[in-house]
Amino acid sequence: MSQDLVVQLFRELLKSTLILMAPMLIASIVVGMLVSIFQAATQIHEMTLVFVPKILVIAACLLVLFPWMMNYATTYTANLITNIPVYVK
Repeated sequence: MSQDLVVQLFRELLKSTLILMAPMLIASIVVGMLVSIFQAATQIHEMTLVFVPKILVIAACLLVLFPWMMNYATTYTANLITNIPVYVK
């Protein structure tokens, strides 16, 4: 197993992780910004006001996107396991 192969595998791992996390992170950032704008407009600065909408949006994202996320992760893992003989050479 060469150093280039290890770096390539690590890059693929990071890329897959970012692809899987991106929808929830983007949704969380958008909701956080909307709540921040609401707080600035109404001058209600309650710390817990930010967390509940973010948790609800992340849960909704997980419910909607979980089949796609599971398929993506399963495919990645299956490809990784299938290519073990290539990596060992």
